[in-house]
Amino acid sequence: MHVAMISMHTSPLDQPGWGDAGGMNVYVINLARQLARRGIGVDVFTRATRPSQGQVVGVEKNLRVINVVAGPYEGLSKEALPTQLAAFSGGVVQFAREEGSSYDLIHSHYWLSGQVGWLLADLIGVPLVHTGHTWAAVKNAYRAVTDTSESEARRICEQQLVDNADTLVVNTDDETNELALHYDVDPAKIAVVTPGADTDLFTPGTNRNTELARRQLGIPLRSKVVAFVGRLQEFKGPQVLLRAVGELLRREPALDVRVVLCGGASGSGASVEAYRKLAEEEGIGGRVRFLGPRPPEELVAVYQAADVVAVPSYNESFGLVAVEAQATGTPVLAARVGGLPLAVVEGETGLLVTGHSEVAWADALAELLDDDPRRLAMGRAAAEHARRFSWATSAAKLAQVYDETLASFVPGTAERDPFGA
Repeated sequence: MHVAMISMHTSPLDQPGWGDAGGMNVYVINLARQLARRGIGVDVFTRATRPSQGQVVGVEKNLRVINVVAGPYEGLSKEALPTQLAAFSGGVVQFAREEGSSYDLIHSHYWLSGQVGWLLADLIGVPLVHTGHTWAAVKNAYRAVTDTSESEARRICEQQLVDNADTLVVNTDDETNELALHYDVDPAKIAVVTPGADTDLFTPGTNRNTELARRQLGIPLRSKVVAFVGRLQEFKGPQVLLRAVGELLRREPALDVRVVLCGGASGSGASVEAYRKLAEEEGIGGRVRFLGPRPPEELVAVYQAADVVAVPSYNESFGLVAVEAQATGTPVLAARVGGLPLAVVEGETGLLVTGHSEVAWADALAELLDDDPRRLAMGRAAAEHARRFSWATSAAKLAQVYDETLASFVPGTAERDPFGA
């Protein structure tokens, strides 16, 4: 089997945490690797953002990343990418024609890629599998008050994909329910493929790992450490954590707690300085460390250095950070939204918080930070729980979805619905 994956707006080779690179990048590259190791040929098409990388990057046997020139390398925002859909689609067609490549199936990721995948699948007569990762109507339903809403144009494009894709791959049963609530969807089209984590890389390590990780990061050894890993944007909730820690310290001024924010600013108007300013306003500026995004090999140390990892997102289709943190033996404090209740076992591997008020989050932080035996027991349970999730298992399920999609596909019989009302 030969699969064309479309990841137009962000390359799976990009460092998560910068710009638009995040959990989707981790998802695409890890699933593509595992599919390739199962003997499935995978070409991932993405928009070229620097000329030095070259057109074709061989990642490993059966896996390539194809950089398609569509618009300028730099200076083009994600909001402007719809202007390059035709150029990108043409670049994929040109590459396949020049190479003589043929594909049995197209798997698109995110709505921009879905629009490309819909066109290409129609042109070459193969099935389209689509993974939304985030959905406009769902994001709007859960967004922070100050966050920018997703456009109606995007929602219409997503409904078109829901109508025209042969299979919709979602992360959890909760995402299935959200799709049914916010879009007109045929449930028979939906396949649940739970994401994984690199449980060989993300491990608790030895008893000295926490001490070593803190020395490497310059964090006091005896402090209580709360870490946030991800893009610094309102939807991910770093402001929730900063306000909660401010509230906690107003209650317990003697508490030696430190905060590590690991990630880059993302989205319109977002900046690291804005979060620095908020930390100062909360009176915790001297207790907060801002780290740039880290590759997975270095991210392990951030998780291991923390007593608790906070995931205060307004919605997550799954929650890769939560699973990675637990795999290192660190309990997670997460919002009770989206797929996070699947990723975190309430009361056993961490705590789930309803809502995003600083009072509720400060209460939950105090509950974990003030009870060392319970937190340590949660860490042990967290590492065991995380072993249930692996990318190899996810890829095996996805390969099965591909087989079933191909088996039921009859070229030229689908009724094309362009409206997406």
